[in-house]
Amino acid sequence: MKRHILRAKIHRATVTGANLNYEGSISIDERLLEAGKFVVFEKVDIYNVNNGNRFSTYVIPGKPGEISLNGAAARLCMPGDIIIIASYAEVEEEELHHFRPYLVYVDDKNNILEVKRDMEHVFTF
Repeated sequence: MKRHILRAKIHRATVTGANLNYEGSISIDERLLEAGKFVVFEKVDIYNVNNGNRFSTYVIPGKPGEISLNGAAARLCMPGDIIIIASYAEVEEEELHHFRPYLVYVDDKNNILEVKRDMEHVFTF
């Protein structure tokens, strides 16, 4: 059986832009994409800490420090909002013991503070 497990997240990123007239997506600083092993066009869930909005979109590379919501998603976040960007993977149950997500922590300017592979939570059955 496969389980949907957190694969990577960028924790408490600050939204720097909202472009309603762009065709869609979220533009993310390429350094953050690399740190979390995100790929272009990967589906991500966005959790807005400020207003509680939760939605899905896809990733495109952005400029240094950039976290910009594009298209319809621009109506769900405003510059200055704090968001969590999460990606999930399907993992076979026998792989859960070895699977660790990429946890990317950033400051209020979206600079990387720390990247962790969560070792505290071990799956037990």
